[in-house]
Amino acid sequence: MKGQVAIKDVAAAARVSTKTVSRVLNGVSTVDPTLRRRVEKAIVALDYVPSPAARSLRTGTGSLVGVVVDAIDDPFFSELVSGVEDMAIEFGLDVVVASTRCDARRERQQLLRLLSQRAKGVILAPAGEDDSFLQEYRSSTPVVTVDRAVTGLDSVTVDDRTSSQEAVRHLAAAGHRRIGLLGYDPLFVTSRRRREGYLDALQEAGLRTDELLVPEVPFAGNGVQLALTALLSLSEPPTALFLANARQAPAVVAAVHALGRGDIAMVSFGDFSLADAVRPAISCVNQEPRLMGALAFQRLVQLFTDPRSVPEEHLMTTNFVNRTGVEHSGVNG
Repeated sequence: MKGQVAIKDVAAAARVSTKTVSRVLNGVSTVDPTLRRRVEKAIVALDYVPSPAARSLRTGTGSLVGVVVDAIDDPFFSELVSGVEDMAIEFGLDVVVASTRCDARRERQQLLRLLSQRAKGVILAPAGEDDSFLQEYRSSTPVVTVDRAVTGLDSVTVDDRTSSQEAVRHLAAAGHRRIGLLGYDPLFVTSRRRREGYLDALQEAGLRTDELLVPEVPFAGNGVQLALTALLSLSEPPTALFLANARQAPAVVAAVHALGRGDIAMVSFGDFSLADAVRPAISCVNQEPRLMGALAFQRLVQLFTDPRSVPEEHLMTTNFVNRTGVEHSGVNG
């Protein structure tokens, strides 16, 4: 069906009007989240690309798309890269993946290397919060950020704060009154927003805030295991944990079970391979990283045609994967 898909096909697959599809493609923020989600999935499933952009992509001189992420072995980013590759291969484009290790200086080096190789476009998970130097390249090499937004650049992200509130609300609904947060690193805006969502849920449930339950955990090293040990050593230890980083979640799960503490409930921001295998199973906020990567590539395609268009911030909806059976009122999926 490649090359034959029209906007009406997307509308039919998503069970919406062509006007709704057009509004989603144009980044209109008032589209109902449920309808937006259906349209986004139909776009990816049908490999739909607006005709002018598709022609530009096929006749362009570049053949390289760069993807720059925190770490290649991070399960979230490996899935995201797969989403990019699934789309890029259909257009005969090569994908080169580079890591920043969450270091702003290394990020700049990786980006400049890709730009020097005349990459056709770049999908970036920003390591820092100041990527203003990329503005001068935007007209020649489009950049779309993922997971975190940068002012002046196109982005595909999720609502970290609201989604985290949803996750912690689940634990509070199960009767937990001492809920810890693991994976908080103040260097990252996503981490700060997830902490805000955690605090929102505590306030909503009438639970007191205890800073001892929110230790800072650096991205690198074994900090998460040390933080877990400290939490469990408190005079009033937590009975539940909100894991704010899926990359660190497997280490937490392994440590908890090694201690024989299967009584500690856990909810993760982001799914991971062990989440449904351990007992009790771990509920999660599903960010759908593969879809995020595909949507970022879709935006790159649009920018190949019109690189000077106004930057768009695309906010994906998340869904809460409930693996415990405890029901509660959701706010974001």
